[in-house]
Amino acid sequence: MVGVFIRFGPENWQIFQQTHGFACIHAGGEYVIPEGREIASPVVYVRILREDSGMEVLGWQRARLLSEEKWEAELTVPAGGLYRLETTLLDESDPVLEWGVRGDMRHHLGVGDLYVIAGQSNSAGYGKEPAYDPPELGVHLCRNNLHWDLASHPMNDSTDSAHPANLEGCNTGACPYLSFAKTLHRELGYPIGLIQSSLGGSPLSQWNPEENGSLYRSMMETLRSQGGQVTGVLWYQGCTDAENGQADSYFSRFAQTVSAFRKEMGAEIPWLTIQLNRRLAYEDGLPFDEGWGTIREAQRQAARKMPGISIVPAIDCSLSDGIHNTAAANVVLGERLAAAALRDIYHRSWSHPAPDLESAVLTAPDVMELTFSPVAGRIYGYDSVLVDRNAFTVWSGDKALSIKTAEYFDNKIRLHLSELAQEPCQVSAGWQMEPPARLPVDFATHLPILAFHRVEVAPFSKS
Repeated sequence: MVGVFIRFGPENWQIFQQTHGFACIHAGGEYVIPEGREIASPVVYVRILREDSGMEVLGWQRARLLSEEKWEAELTVPAGGLYRLETTLLDESDPVLEWGVRGDMRHHLGVGDLYVIAGQSNSAGYGKEPAYDPPELGVHLCRNNLHWDLASHPMNDSTDSAHPANLEGCNTGACPYLSFAKTLHRELGYPIGLIQSSLGGSPLSQWNPEENGSLYRSMMETLRSQGGQVTGVLWYQGCTDAENGQADSYFSRFAQTVSAFRKEMGAEIPWLTIQLNRRLAYEDGLPFDEGWGTIREAQRQAARKMPGISIVPAIDCSLSDGIHNTAAANVVLGERLAAAALRDIYHRSWSHPAPDLESAVLTAPDVMELTFSPVAGRIYGYDSVLVDRNAFTVWSGDKALSIKTAEYFDNKIRLHLSELAQEPCQVSAGWQMEPPARLPVDFATHLPILAFHRVEVAPFSKS
């Protein structure tokens, strides 16, 4: 073989993280002059073409020649694609570049935004039912084998996995992130790359470098191998910690994980998170309701108190088994995450977040008023008479008070209690593993309110 050979640099399907609209693509290798061809002063040239039309994006650039017939080049490429990288070899005196000696190429390259997939099984993707979520050119995936590919389910394919730490024990299915990336691709107009690092069943301790940290280290090794830059983290995790006795410390340990990641990345990278969906009890009396409520509240508080943390609800989505979202639900969750990214990262103002509890106050000894913000339309409850099916729990000490009725108006819910509340009071909604009633929604977006747990209620004041 003769000509130009690419020995390092981009591989087919690779997406590069853009910064201010450009990415630097570094490539290099060696060249071999054909026998009988007069090339006294060899020059290696590199260029970038649009793959859909063959139009030059970056015309022929001279590479740097090194000793022993080696070359390297750095190309500043604008956001977009898909692109093709071409190389060729000529004598310096030869002006006809199109007829140079053959050179290696790389295909289906893009410059856009990269997101790393982290967390446990609902990030890894266990939706096994059929749902239409096809691959799309311009949405590519760095798989567990550290090679780039057209993104398709299952994202967490374990074939030739480079990191034993995140090797799945079974075949996975659909996750939310193909839907997420396709939505961003269409809205932003440039490619989106995904980098897989999740693992089913993984506790937060494996992601927190101040604890076990095995999956954190594996993730960081993968990111460094792909240039060490991402736009954001896609995070769905907490089911294991809801049941392993670690729920009470979840907020502080999650904060440690995010802080360590941002410090190592050198930037306040956004995290797009999903509040835990339901957990269908497979035994009577599983004692984990409190843990699930505590994790959901920690996730809600992380989005309220930590900069750059976004959250979307999942509690209204369908399940394929006791704990995993269906493939169809993952399409919806991906669209919700994309809406959050468009709002919080790309500053598109039309996207509305889920309503969040802003305040809880006793307006009378037996009346509690809950205020939510933001609300695009109005808070809508599926049943104003909450007797058998109750979305809320009012706590007076350790006693749960019964609720007679609920009124819904604008951004408020008024709960009428069956008895006088003894202060101090707390209120919860959607906190159980499997909440007994659907949570109210914003009628304009039909996003459910974020679940909350044991939020302190302001006392009744006669003034």
